[in-house]
Amino acid sequence: MGFPSPGRRRETTQVLHDISLDIPEGRLTAIVGPSGSGKSTLLLCAAGLEQATSGSVKVLGTNILELNPRELAAFRSENIGFVFQEYNLVSSLSVEDNIALPARLAGHRIPRATVAEAMSRLGISKLARRRPDRLSGGERQRVAIARVVANQPRIVFADEPTGALDLKSGHVVLDWLQALPAQGTSVLMVTHDPHAAARADHVVVLGSGRVHRILPGGDAQAVGEAVLAAQAEDETVGSGS
Repeated sequence: MGFPSPGRRRETTQVLHDISLDIPEGRLTAIVGPSGSGKSTLLLCAAGLEQATSGSVKVLGTNILELNPRELAAFRSENIGFVFQEYNLVSSLSVEDNIALPARLAGHRIPRATVAEAMSRLGISKLARRRPDRLSGGERQRVAIARVVANQPRIVFADEPTGALDLKSGHVVLDWLQALPAQGTSVLMVTHDPHAAARADHVVVLGSGRVHRILPGGDAQAVGEAVLAAQAEDETVGSGS
């Protein structure tokens, strides 16, 4: 994925500034930064859920800003999976039907065995007939991951996937996100948690809508310190000193 200087304005405020960033395929990349630094906006622009107002956003070699709405929807359906804090499950459908839904919306038939295997891998086979309102937060997020596993997208965008989970459930979700690149799926994850970010191969630190620093994964303390440094720099710039 490439982001050659995309910009995103909301009303009169520019959220992203002069970002030129290449996200390697086949890796788990985390985006961190202080509150308001543009983390989620960058993720949404990369996923085509928000449109950058300048520059280009290339995903799998395609500049998604050049696609019309129908082409963009088809591109997302064929290539992209989502794991968000809100789970985005359809309340009227069972767990197994939620997992199969993206393929069906794309006009594909997903084998029951594929859905069953995804549920088995996430330890939710016994929940197949339940609806989302009868699941815990951790179980709902496992369903969201199983949906990704079953539909085998080339890229997964995850926005605070552990933000609403307890520690144990959060570790399960991170384990599966960390395993996806070995299966050929790239992952771009926004998180506020340095320990979650440290599970990534690379960590992009944002500050005031710009890339402040890029770190290797593996060191939660270094990630936390980089976020604090970006915040301090933001405050210095904001105060004009």
